[in-house]
Amino acid sequence: MSKIVGYARVSTKEQSLARQIQALSEYVSEDMIIVDKASGKDFNRDGYKSLKCGIGKLIKGDTLYVTSLDRLGRNKEQLKEELRYFQSIGVKVKILDIPSTLNNVEGNEWIFDMVNNIIIEVLTSIAEDERKRIKKRQAEGIASMKIIDGKRIGKKGNAIGRPPKTFPENWVEIYNQWKNKKITATYAMEILNLKRNTFYNLVKKYENKLQ
Repeated sequence: MSKIVGYARVSTKEQSLARQIQALSEYVSEDMIIVDKASGKDFNRDGYKSLKCGIGKLIKGDTLYVTSLDRLGRNKEQLKEELRYFQSIGVKVKILDIPSTLNNVEGNEWIFDMVNNIIIEVLTSIAEDERKRIKKRQAEGIASMKIIDGKRIGKKGNAIGRPPKTFPENWVEIYNQWKNKKITATYAMEILNLKRNTFYNLVKKYENKLQ
């Protein structure tokens, strides 16, 4: 027999689930409402995970009710993948604030799939727009930073970016052995515990200092 399950979530322990539970109770038995008090930044939540594994796992023919998409999660990219997952295993996700998902489509499942696909496409567009906005803000932030001694300086006065690689203590000795062809570059990197790119970058830096 197929299951009808509700899912409610708030971000902190201090927040109340009462309003969501009341709304879901019109469609779902209260003892079948799964709850989480956890951030929606990802899907690593005990209640939500129980919908995908264990005794309460949703399977083909089951229905999941939520009051709104952001109660499932706030990460649009991950949310899109979760909706695709439920779609792929034959679980209907019904969202109370998207009335078109609540219609009885028995015999016309293609209508529900069409609505679900539209939601996924919208989420894809929103996620892409969010990524573009974040990249733009990051680029604008970096461009506005002061540059002192070739380093970008953040608002707190600290240098931004990966710290420059310093020369190992035995650099001069190993460098001279390599330069005089007493050892190979590969062996020099092994002794100095350096990756190839780092080794040759330090070689360039060191030789510039010698000039």
